[in-house]
Amino acid sequence: MHSVVKKNPKKDYAKIYDLFSISLRSLPSEHIREYKFSESRKWKIDFFFPEKMLAVEIEGGVWIHGRHNRAASFVVDMEKYNEMAKQRIYLMRFTPEQVERGEALIEIEKWFMEGR
Repeated sequence: MHSVVKKNPKKDYAKIYDLFSISLRSLPSEHIREYKFSESRKWKIDFFFPEKMLAVEIEGGVWIHGRHNRAASFVVDMEKYNEMAKQRIYLMRFTPEQVERGEALIEIEKWFMEGR
């Protein structure tokens, strides 16, 4: 009988974040990783372009009912995104799969090309 070794999803996400951060260097604006945008809450933005006021969030656990899909966490995410809107921060959200396929970078490049 063979044993099944499950991958550590956090380790996979860390690698995806690292590679995505490197690929974001091709854009015409500097980004900050894990940017804390609220003094009153511990909220962080995965990737933030301060010059453009653009936040990029990678939403994990989409297909497995992960943290972002549970009711309490979903409500907290809504509060976080509403606070970002109050601060006039644009938000783009992607899955790790979209990052791996290059779709996230293409969409962000389009956003920059539109002159925002």
